[in-house]
Amino acid sequence: FSFRKLWAFTGPGFLMSIAYLDPGNIESDLQSGAVAGFKLLWVLMLATIIGLLLQRLAARLGVVTGLHLAEVCNRQYQKVPRIILWLMVELAIIGSDMQEVIGSAIAINLLSVGKIPLWGGVLITIADTFMFLFLDKYGLRKLEAFFGFLITIMALTFGYEYITVKPSQENLLKGLFIPYCQNCGTNQLEQAVGIVGAVIMPHNMYLHSALVKSRQVNRANKREIREANKYFFIESCIALFVSFIINIFVVTVFAEAFFEKTNADVNNVCVNASSPHSSLFPNNNQTLEVDIYKGGVVLGCYFGPAALYIWAIGILAAGQSSTMTGTYSGQFVMEGFLNLRWSRFARVLLTRSIAITPTLFVSIFQDVEHLTGMNDFLNVLMSLQLPFALIPVLTFTSLPSVMNDFANGLFWKIGGGLLILLICSINMYFVVTYVISLNHMALYIGAAILSVIYLSFVAYLSWLCLIALGASFLACG
Repeated sequence: FSFRKLWAFTGPGFLMSIAYLDPGNIESDLQSGAVAGFKLLWVLMLATIIGLLLQRLAARLGVVTGLHLAEVCNRQYQKVPRIILWLMVELAIIGSDMQEVIGSAIAINLLSVGKIPLWGGVLITIADTFMFLFLDKYGLRKLEAFFGFLITIMALTFGYEYITVKPSQENLLKGLFIPYCQNCGTNQLEQAVGIVGAVIMPHNMYLHSALVKSRQVNRANKREIREANKYFFIESCIALFVSFIINIFVVTVFAEAFFEKTNADVNNVCVNASSPHSSLFPNNNQTLEVDIYKGGVVLGCYFGPAALYIWAIGILAAGQSSTMTGTYSGQFVMEGFLNLRWSRFARVLLTRSIAITPTLFVSIFQDVEHLTGMNDFLNVLMSLQLPFALIPVLTFTSLPSVMNDFANGLFWKIGGGLLILLICSINMYFVVTYVISLNHMALYIGAAILSVIYLSFVAYLSWLCLIALGASFLACG
């Protein structure tokens, strides 16, 4: 083992880990704490570990083959499935980009004490395009350092909230290591499902498999490949551990301060603190519901204006960093699936335009409640795209014709298959729950028709995956 070599391989894992710290994840964390207290911390830990194991497969694919996941899909799948896969992954990237735009706009609104309206914050995020292109000119190592700086900001800001609130360490350890959820109901179950859906992002598999190509590895030398796989895995462990700690900061702050609080409790505190946002919380006995915006407000009411501004800085850092990783994902996916080599400027402009347009309309004609409500829909959208990243990565890492001596063994084939089945089942439950909550017959019918098409394509990918895993009797035709 060499720390110098580990440093040389450090970078891709931290860029990948930013997807575990995007505004959608932060919102899932704070809602988990407010709804279930410390009881779902073990779910967050398990979801992060599962994410790490799946990211390992994506990194190995890139290291061994010298190709990223989108490029392998392009070579291995036929034309129609390839185009459908590309469209699904683009949807996931655009959905993720919308969440980042929403998070950044809310953070800017909070930092300006409401003087910059939400639509103004959305327009300001267009500047991300130019900031990304400016940084990109200085090389990947400089960009990786900037991402490290943003992760440090998140650690410091959310760590400040953690120190200010002083959560119970006993409850924290109990929530982490004892898989229980005493007196939990439907809300807590849905929150647990939401955590898994928010943590594991589909486009992140494509991103990680491409980022590891930035390091020179002699693929004719098996020892060098093994060494690269080892150091990339160690780096991913460190990066996801850091992201996990930041997520714990957010969950425990809201678990300690706002679990089982009512709107009336918060309203009274905000009124006494002379907060201009006290009208957000009606004076009734309903359980407090929080999102990124309300989360900052209640922290400001309970712990002073500094807590609100520091929270907003953390959310802004999360939005900015995940915006850039989404841009990279989009570039790799387009190049891999379509062999199109657009300039980064054109690529960023396209996805950012698609993401900003609906977000801008909602922010102009609706209030912050509807803007944060879009996050629920976007989490569902991302959950639907998960099979289109997880199934291909397991398929190709199990094929000796692709991975040679580094193909998955029996343990990884069975374990990986079961993990992907578990994650996709959990996310399907999340989607079904969301559709039922819409309570509209026309939407039910539309969802049923789309489900048949969707499940047919997932079944096709699963069929090819099972053949790759060794079920050769399915290879008829």
